[in-house]
Amino acid sequence: MTVYIDPPTWPGHGRMWSHLVSDTSYDELHRFAERLGVPRQAFERDHYDLPSHRYPDAVAAGAVRVSSREVVRLLRASGLRRPKGRQARRM
Repeated sequence: MTVYIDPPTWPGHGRMWSHLVSDTSYDELHRFAERLGVPRQAFERDHYDLPSHRYPDAVAAGAVRVSSREVVRLLRASGLRRPKGRQARRM
């Protein structure tokens, strides 16, 4: 079970943000985020947006630090990537 996080380099709403992803399943990602106390509304399509002040918490909880490019590569390779403008498949 591995969850990954990129550096907080994404600006928005007066803050810098990281992306928290799984390369296995959304369930794994949701469980990890729940243990961190991250609200479910922070989930966006295929990742959680995490403010920079929570980055150390995620790493301490076991998230593996990777580059932003690696986050996208992991999501694509796992089949979990959901680009903007595409609807999620219904199962």
